[in-house]
Formats: sequence, C-alpha cells, structure tokens
Amino acid sequence: METIVVHPKNQKQLAAVEAVLKALNVTFKKEEERLLYNPEFIAKMKQSDQDVKAGRTTKIEPADIWNLG
Repeated sequence: METIVVHPKNQKQLAAVEAVLKALNVTFKKEEERLLYNPEFIAKMKQSDQDVKAGRTTKIEPADIWNLG
C-alpha cells in the first residue's frame, strides 16, 4: 500500500487526524520532524546573516583570493 505524510499545523489538527485514522482502524506511527541540517550549522548561518546585517564583513577582490595566506 502507499504511505501518506501529513503535516498538521497545530495540535488540534493533529488530534483530528489521529481520531479519523483510529476510527477507520488505519495503523499509523508518529515521528519527530527531522532537521535537514545540523543545528550547529544552522546557528552559524544565522550568526553570519546577523554579521552581514550589522556590517561585520570583509571584502576580498577576486584577484587577491590567492594572496590571503
């Protein structure tokens, strides 16, 4: 048979979906939503966005990219 993935927007919708499935005697399992990226990576990306907005950046000319060391 097929698998259906449901994304309820709130607890009320989740409870309603579960009630319907139970009433229809449909087996189901609940899983925690999986993160696509490591939480540490996400935090670093958010910090970099804040740094850019605050002007904490360094401009490097393309010709100088090999002279950084």
